[in-house]
Amino acid sequence: MVEALGIHELWLFILSGLLLNITPGPDTAYIIGRSIQFGWRGGAAAVIGICSGCLVHVFGAAIGLSALLMASSAAFTVLKWAGAAYLLFTGVQMLLSRSRPLAEAAATGNGSAGNETSLARVFWQGALTNVLNPKVALFFLAFLPQFVAAESPHKTAAFLVLGLIFITGGMLWCFCIAAFAARAAGRIRQSAGAVAWINRTLGGLFVYLGIRVAMLEAR
Repeated sequence: MVEALGIHELWLFILSGLLLNITPGPDTAYIIGRSIQFGWRGGAAAVIGICSGCLVHVFGAAIGLSALLMASSAAFTVLKWAGAAYLLFTGVQMLLSRSRPLAEAAATGNGSAGNETSLARVFWQGALTNVLNPKVALFFLAFLPQFVAAESPHKTAAFLVLGLIFITGGMLWCFCIAAFAARAAGRIRQSAGAVAWINRTLGGLFVYLGIRVAMLEAR
């Protein structure tokens, strides 16, 4: 099937994708932080959000939106500043937030509804962080074509297949990270000081990413 789509050296693509996925980065830090805060469900929400954002870019690369970002400085600039503003706003919000131990929050009646709201926010933060980052779009545009024959008449399908393989591998790895972090950090979640420290760390990470995105230049 992959040969019919013009995909070549699939083994090298899978190996490269594995190495890229296991390399620690901002996504890994976000997943670990949310797993410590909210347990396995929080980590899983972060993973699904991040992978959903990557999926948007895979579809974008397949239908040419990523190419548009590379070719149009105006489109790139709009997405860049939208992403930077979102990341900076979220980061500052997290830096200024006051946290309580999750057990205490549950005891005061916030219960499952509040937890579901938190998990939804974790998902959307992970998703929007990737969707609004033009660097992720350009990564897929640069990486995926290396493994598709230039003369292939099915480039769109080939990009989608490769993108789904890459995201699936990354999702499985990140689920493992989330499970490990959640299991190792049960006691940390009972400490208001630890939760506040995690919020500030993640907030600082978002601010840092926002500044990096703002400094990106179209190539």
